[in-house]
Amino acid sequence: MKTTFLKTAETDRKWHVVDANGKTVGRMATEIANVLRGKNKPTYAPHVDNGDFVIVVNASKVHLSGNKEEKKLYQKYSGFVGGLTKKPASFVRERDPERIVRQAVWGMIPRNRQGRQVIRRLKVYAGPEHDHAAQQPEVLDV
Repeated sequence: MKTTFLKTAETDRKWHVVDANGKTVGRMATEIANVLRGKNKPTYAPHVDNGDFVIVVNASKVHLSGNKEEKKLYQKYSGFVGGLTKKPASFVRERDPERIVRQAVWGMIPRNRQGRQVIRRLKVYAGPEHDHAAQQPEVLDV
């Protein structure tokens, strides 16, 4: 028996749409990360990038369980001394609601060259409309 591996050039990338309205962030992010990496396909191999594109709409209406709206902190570091800023999830939801979904998915993707390539296929929008109607995306149930 021979094991055949798909090459990255031979992959058929599809487009999927996820409606994040009322969905829990972590549970939704695991499904999105699996589709982005291609783990839902029978041709999955860890060293080959054969994942699909994912569009997330209504990111501003995503659900955080428990009291994470006030307790969960999002951090960023400028690189300078004293440059660490921490913001609660409620503040991040007002200013940049896409960041909540993007950062949750990024936490479930490997930190390497392939992971940086995979995260580029994630498109997140705060509202119900997106710019990718020409790609004819399929609805992904999460």
